[in-house]
Amino acid sequence: MRADSGTYGMIRMARALVPALAAAVLAGSVATPARAQVKIGLAAPLTGPDAGFGLGMRLGAEQAVAEINRTGGAGGQRLQLVVQDDAGDPRQGVAVARAFAASGVRLVVGHLNSGVASVANRVYEEAGIVAVTPGAVWPALTARGAWNVFRLCGSDAQQGALAGAWLAETAPGKPVAILDDSTPFGRALADAAVRSFRARGGRETLVEGLSRDDRDLSPLVGRMKAAGIEAVYFGGQAGAAAILVRALREAGSSAVLIAGDGLLGREFPQAAGPAAEGTLMTLAPEPRRLPAPKGATPGPAPKTPRPPEAEMFMAGAYAAVEVLRHAIEGARSAEPRPVAEFLHAGRPLRTAIGEVAFDARGDLVSPPARIVAWRRTADGRIDYLGNEISR
Repeated sequence: MRADSGTYGMIRMARALVPALAAAVLAGSVATPARAQVKIGLAAPLTGPDAGFGLGMRLGAEQAVAEINRTGGAGGQRLQLVVQDDAGDPRQGVAVARAFAASGVRLVVGHLNSGVASVANRVYEEAGIVAVTPGAVWPALTARGAWNVFRLCGSDAQQGALAGAWLAETAPGKPVAILDDSTPFGRALADAAVRSFRARGGRETLVEGLSRDDRDLSPLVGRMKAAGIEAVYFGGQAGAAAILVRALREAGSSAVLIAGDGLLGREFPQAAGPAAEGTLMTLAPEPRRLPAPKGATPGPAPKTPRPPEAEMFMAGAYAAVEVLRHAIEGARSAEPRPVAEFLHAGRPLRTAIGEVAFDARGDLVSPPARIVAWRRTADGRIDYLGNEISR
């Protein structure tokens, strides 16, 4: 009896499948399918002047990925960290962003520097990549309404807003001056301070921009004294702030000066001298120290000691990975759009830096910030460490 062509076709197909099925069984791929992996990019300055900060980011992200994978991954999917060095350079940051896009990375932790993040995020937006930064503070990063950018720190604008609120609370009805150093950074701080101050009923007596090259502020200080200014907000960097506070004190003014974290570092107390004492500064909270990896046992000290600045963003990078894990699980998807929609919804998420939630722009709903005072220490220095003031 002759078989029809359909029967012969089935026999040929079965014979062709036998070797492939046998190989699959031997490899274990039929009985135990491989778990899916989600690539998470880490973009950090691993070389250059900010390499210490970048090292902390890498250590934090690596620890987070290892511990999440150890407990089942994100929604049952293992995380794979893909590390790229942006060197704190905008051009290299763009190259890193393009490399991520080309290699299928759709979720990124980084960048750290605002200038790098601002250009790299344009690439991410077009490529459909979500980015969570632990440290970029430039207000415009989220203000322009990009769907894909999230910030795990306060922005410069939020620092200015905190200072404006402090002025309204502590100097109600008193003459107040709001100044800046005529840079985009300084103006952003001062503009935010003005908005916050006015929103609370304050009316500034003087608003003015200074020239960064101006070493003689006696005409401005004279006008401030004549107006009876009792409090001054300054948006700008340490050098100009030092010149301003020295001019105030030399003119006999006791007006309190409050500024942003542009005063960080040794330049301000060194340039201002004794006049620095009593100056207030808005600042992010002290960075949380990331606990030792779970299950780790004490071992020999590393050959290359970890620089102190590595602690600054280690916990932040760990938290950024946690945020992405929460979003993957909450959205039940590792695709960027559902991940972003989940994060924009403002749900509280538990992380290594505390509970966080994002608003519709990608900023923290309750940005962490504090006000500290530069004060003289027992050994004669002027420092802000440990000098947080209550509000």
